[in-house]
Amino acid sequence: MPSSPDPQPRTTGTDPGIGEVPLEGGVANRGLVVRVGDTVRRPQRATGAATHALLQHLQQCGFEGAPRFLGIDEKGREVLTYVEGKAVTRPYPGWALGDDALRSVAQLLRRYHEAAAGFDPRPHRWPPSPPPPYVGTLVTHNDPNLDNVIFRGRRAVAFIDFDLASPGSALWDVAAAARLWSPLMAESDIRDGRGGQSLARFRTFVDSYGAADLDPALLVDAVLANHTWLYTFIRSSAEAGNRAFRDYWQDVAPRVDRTHRWYQVNRRAMMEALRG
Repeated sequence: MPSSPDPQPRTTGTDPGIGEVPLEGGVANRGLVVRVGDTVRRPQRATGAATHALLQHLQQCGFEGAPRFLGIDEKGREVLTYVEGKAVTRPYPGWALGDDALRSVAQLLRRYHEAAAGFDPRPHRWPPSPPPPYVGTLVTHNDPNLDNVIFRGRRAVAFIDFDLASPGSALWDVAAAARLWSPLMAESDIRDGRGGQSLARFRTFVDSYGAADLDPALLVDAVLANHTWLYTFIRSSAEAGNRAFRDYWQDVAPRVDRTHRWYQVNRRAMMEALRG
């Protein structure tokens, strides 16, 4: 069993000869995440200690698909290893929208779940967990968006940005990832190379994860629940005064409503796609 994480993170300084390079992607910390040499510096959060414990567990398990937590720097920021590779940011490259990339994300998610299964979340304070019945003891990533996956050689090798990680379930994380990577939304809102393929990609993702034991009806319902949960969180953060979430919510609110209606109309088609 992995040993307990260090009770106090060590302080990590910044070499004055190395500049800070802003990293793109993300919403909540936009403009605040920087690369310094082979490390990443990010603002701390009230629940950061829980994430740090999870990352230390993954390291002790030998799971290489996540950053390593190194400590806190002199500016009070958390310090993580920089994961070499490329995140999928807009405009999305064509290779990232193909089936090979999709399968590799599903397989990476499965490996993450297997590594995280031995971690006990109970001693830690987490961000809001998924709603019942999707909350359990498995700490799920909860935000496996395209820009939170690192690729090397056009294959998914790591997840980053564990800010929303909290106790959930495999069903919940599979639903979240499949929703985002298929993507499951109105055809008019798919403006890249995945147009016309969302249901087929949904099946490909689930098959590649190896979710034969997941009930199609429960998984489809989890997709809608995940969509509602995430955008409720974003809207409430916007209403609470978070500027980044406020700007983002203004951009996506109409699409969120269209997507919700699309789920209601296409629930049976989604289940049929999974059943083949």
